Order: sequence, then C-alpha cells, then structure tokens
Amino acid sequence: MQRFVLAAASALAFAFSGAVLADGDDDYDHKPEAQDFIHGAPEVPSEAWTLAAGGRIYDNWWSALDRDEPEGTNPAYPTGLNTEQTGAGTWRCKECHGWDYLGKDGIYAKGSHFTGIKGINGAIGKPVEEIAMTLRDANHPYSTEMISDAEMLRVAAFVSRGQVDMRSFLDYETRTVNTGNVERGREIFQTTCAACHGFDGRLIDWGEDGAHNYVGTEARELPDEVMHKILSAHTGVQMINLRAFPLSDAIDVLSYAATLPLDPPAE
Repeated sequence: MQRFVLAAASALAFAFSGAVLADGDDDYDHKPEAQDFIHGAPEVPSEAWTLAAGGRIYDNWWSALDRDEPEGTNPAYPTGLNTEQTGAGTWRCKECHGWDYLGKDGIYAKGSHFTGIKGINGAIGKPVEEIAMTLRDANHPYSTEMISDAEMLRVAAFVSRGQVDMRSFLDYETRTVNTGNVERGREIFQTTCAACHGFDGRLIDWGEDGAHNYVGTEARELPDEVMHKILSAHTGVQMINLRAFPLSDAIDVLSYAATLPLDPPAE
C-alpha cells in the first residue's frame, strides 16, 4: 500500500485553516492553500513529536518534508536477489527495513519487498549522532537537499528511541493482531480516528480499480504498516498519531480496527 490516508486531505479541507508547515520548514508566516496538507514543525518539539516526525521521514521522506520525489531507483537498492521494486519507492527507508523494522528477519523476509537487508532494530539505544552518521554513508545516499541534517537527526532519534517490537502483538505467520483490548480500542477510535475515517472506518476509501480499501481492510492485511502510521501518522496529510500515549493504546486501536467492515456500505 503506497498511501494509507491520502484521501483524508479532502475530508479535512473544509475544516482546516491557518499556517501549516513542512516538517523541515521554519517559515512560520507561510500560509498554504487548504489542499496543502503537510505536517507542521513546532517551535519547541517534544520527544513524542520528534519520534513521530522521524517515523514519517522513515515512511516517505519526500512526502513528509514536502520535497521533490526522487527520480530513478536508489543506487544503493540491491539487485540480483530477486528484488522487485524500482523507482522512487526504493528511496524509502521502510522499503529495505520494513514497517516492523526487522528487514530480512521480519515480514519482508519474503515477497515482493524482500531485499536481504537487515533491520534497524540493532540500532535501538545507540547515540543519535552515531546513527545520523550512518545515515549519511554510501548505503544511504541522501543529500542534505533531500533530508537536511536537522531532519536526519529526527530519523536517528526514531531509530534509537522510537521503534516498537511488533512481534509482541502480531502473529507473523498469519500477519494478524493477536493481542489488545478491543473495547478500549473502540473508545479511542470513536473519539479520535472516526473524525476522519467515520465510525465504521469506511468514510475514506483509498482503493483503486474497483477495489475498496478501508481502515478495516488495511488493519487486517497490513497491520504492521497500520501500526507504524498509528504511532507516527501518515505523511503529507493532517492525521493524528498516538506517539504520546502508552503503546497499549495503539495496540488496542489496531485490534479494534481489524474488526471494522471490509465491504462497501449499502447504498
């Protein structure tokens, strides 16, 4: 899934006004059009905001930072290992290291996203500056025009302090949620997420070519990706995240989301 809630922009357009800035934008006088749904940067970033912002860059840095989409395939992306991805998507951190951060040892151990590259979980707890240096080596050919040094420090903070072990609540054989309080998830979803997604998760449909993709669809099929976005939000749109709350709340929301309808509402 390339986009989780991109259609949320149209759902929120009527309600949004005021200055909204890119993650890396310091121009606080900038007042974009209502359709320019890009994340803002607080004057005094909290730890939770920093980790969520780093998580969005990990997801899709050009969308998170309102930069130009990169051209061509990332020269560091491996070839010759039955890898199947090409083009801009190969520049995303998640494309090699996975939504579960385990790379070749996680959900991306097989399938079209397999690269043979290890995860980032080995960097948990390492100094942010050390991680940031690694993110500038030959295996990570990102220029400062793509991701500035300040923005790269957010990615490094996410790598060091923002990862969660999804094996504790996901069944990797079936790719399903195996824990969580559904009723607690219902409470949180109905009072937060439903503002954009509707109470049944079907207000936004990002399916293509006649297929329907709703919150319930994604939570069942791609729970690792949905968990990442619950904790960090989707890039390029105004979406809440639960980074500042206990991890159990995010797991509960994922558990509830997996119970939501898959079929279109009756007309």
